[in-house]
Amino acid sequence: MAKRKQPRRVKHVPQRTCVACREVQAKGTLVRLVRTPEGVFPDTTGKLAGRGAYLHAKRECWERGITHALPNALRTQLTDEDRQRLTRYFEELPAGITMG
Repeated sequence: MAKRKQPRRVKHVPQRTCVACREVQAKGTLVRLVRTPEGVFPDTTGKLAGRGAYLHAKRECWERGITHALPNALRTQLTDEDRQRLTRYFEELPAGITMG
């Protein structure tokens, strides 16, 4: 009797939705932002405790996210300090970045 080959298992890739454009992509390609008691911060490790939301590393997603979608997704109001911190972080991202 011939031995059957076992099909290769496909590794599960977690999916997340950009809160600005609502596009679903692999978690590692998006930037996680997290609400903490101290404010809203980029989560470069993806492991900070707190309510999180994801955005693409694209200008239109960040502009729409910071002004409209992000406060709703994180269930908080962004302070001027939060907006400045997030804008500064986005401007420091290299062009064509893929997270992860």
